[in-house]
Amino acid sequence: REDLGANAQAFSRKHPLACWLSTMLVIFAGGMVANGLLGEPILAPLKNTGQLLVGTAVWYVVFYTPFDIGYKVAKFLPVKIVASAMKEIYRAKKVYDGVGHAAKLYPNAWIIMIIIGTLKGNGAGFTKLIERLIRGAWTPTAMEFMQPSFYTKASLLASIIFVLDKKTDWISAPHALVYFGIVIFLVYFKLSSILLGIHDPFLPLENL
Repeated sequence: REDLGANAQAFSRKHPLACWLSTMLVIFAGGMVANGLLGEPILAPLKNTGQLLVGTAVWYVVFYTPFDIGYKVAKFLPVKIVASAMKEIYRAKKVYDGVGHAAKLYPNAWIIMIIIGTLKGNGAGFTKLIERLIRGAWTPTAMEFMQPSFYTKASLLASIIFVLDKKTDWISAPHALVYFGIVIFLVYFKLSSILLGIHDPFLPLENL
């Protein structure tokens, strides 16, 4: 919705199908992109009717509630903090599941595990070009490969750590502690971006 800007309400009412399709693509992007690369059905993530209905319900609440109250509640700081923390917890799960799924198909291909884990963690970033195209906006410079966001970098780092934890003895900490550490890392920096304006803690290291 924020990507649509001030025109969000008008667009959602004039083009509801495009609005819904682009929203579903954002929600299920990680699974779709990963499946495409692994030679599996791209639409398989949509087979979970429950998740699809929940996503559709949230889409409706955010775009179509009277007086825009759904969006205003979602932007209310306490609600936003809780929702953002839950999103990052789920992101850690998606990265872990992506690494695990790729490991079953390609047990010795670390790079494939890392790629799939990263895509699962921030698939929406890599489908932004297509998602905007569905809405009639052509932005060829909006490529995640050119300017990776913090969420892509964090998903990449988490994927590497999960692969090292799964495939080597380099990490001696218990698996549960490693997983918990990744969750804390993601949640901490997400909340930092909301409360403190720290949007990318990797930038100081990149600019050395």
